[in-house]
Amino acid sequence: MKATRRTVRLDLTEPLRISRSTMSARDAVWLTIEHEGLYGHGEAVTSVYYGLHADTLARHFAALDLNRFSDPESALEDLREGWDIPPAVAAAVEAALLDLAGKRAGSPVHRLLGAPAAPVAATARTIGITSLTHAAAEARRLAARGFEVIKVKAGTPDPEDDVERVRVIRDAAPAARLLLDPNGAWSVPQAKALLPRYADLGVEAVEQPLAPGDPEALGRLAERSPLPVIADEDAVSLEDARRLAGRVHGVNVKLAKCGGVHAALRIAELIDGSGTELMLGCLTASTLGLAPAVHLADRARWADLDGHLLLAHDPWTGIGGADGFVRAPDLPGLGVEEVAARADVA
Repeated sequence: MKATRRTVRLDLTEPLRISRSTMSARDAVWLTIEHEGLYGHGEAVTSVYYGLHADTLARHFAALDLNRFSDPESALEDLREGWDIPPAVAAAVEAALLDLAGKRAGSPVHRLLGAPAAPVAATARTIGITSLTHAAAEARRLAARGFEVIKVKAGTPDPEDDVERVRVIRDAAPAARLLLDPNGAWSVPQAKALLPRYADLGVEAVEQPLAPGDPEALGRLAERSPLPVIADEDAVSLEDARRLAGRVHGVNVKLAKCGGVHAALRIAELIDGSGTELMLGCLTASTLGLAPAVHLADRARWADLDGHLLLAHDPWTGIGGADGFVRAPDLPGLGVEEVAARADVA
């Protein structure tokens, strides 16, 4: 098997502001694995928070030795035993191998993973920290397009600004299910004061209200919270999920942080029956980067798989989402296709 890679720039339609940063673009590294005339594709994206840089990702991909495997299936089996590579790299390698294995078998990835039908899920669509006027207009636009779930970023220095933003979004999209994500910006006293107010506004759940690093505090907060608490930055690995199972109401599993599809399935199996439910999240990425999680979407209570919808130009297609619903393609492999050659290939 032969591996090649490309680095591309993914520009957002508009800057996305969250409590700790503002992002207008990120780099993606595409991995392509060729075997007997078939090609499998995977994507890893840069992330300052997770310490992932384009050169680091490219270096790990360049160091891959796939010639020692006779086929993608044997490589997948070995990968699941654990390679000494970052989780985001492992997730992209696994995606490319699954894509290739599915094409060899003439089967979509979700069927390889045991799902009889192609998953379809209502995805959350994120509204960043922005003006009240823009937030309300965006909520109306999303509701008109069919989005049933809206995720609102929070964590500004003035908590009243966040409360008012949620209020105008609720007024603009009264039928929408609202999720709130402060990205760890609140102290414990702030969270205790704010959660009842958001519950009164009809917020369905809140992600990572407290700064990561103290899962015990997050668990104690969840015990008394008037709305479900979902761990995100505190829920990276299988061991994190083990510590949090039964303590919080949900864990946000992102393939790039846990290590891929099978790592996510292990977390889902671990928390099953514990009272902690699965949320499938993502980093801002192309359809190629989102597709593996979409093939798992039927296993999650909450799907937050809108990263490709934030892009000014998505260079891949195949999972939908513009109407508020992502759909796993019923085509061999991941079922996605590159739209056109990019001029910014590095």
